[in-house]
Amino acid sequence: MRDYHINIFYSEDDEGYIADIPDLEACSAFGQTPDKALQEVQKAKELWLQAARAEKKPIPPPKYRPVIYQAACA
Repeated sequence: MRDYHINIFYSEDDEGYIADIPDLEACSAFGQTPDKALQEVQKAKELWLQAARAEKKPIPPPKYRPVIYQAACA
């Protein structure tokens, strides 16, 4: 199984890095460095999946791929 794609970007408003997982609605995290944002979003992903399982909600398969990767595989 492929894992979920993670975006990491710098936010001037927040003065730090935001990491998000597009396939998991509202799954994001903040960190002062890209590495810290990645660590935090991985924790958020596990909690998101645990909550979905506990509530018996559907878990979407990993399918988001940035356009740059789609073009490279075409």
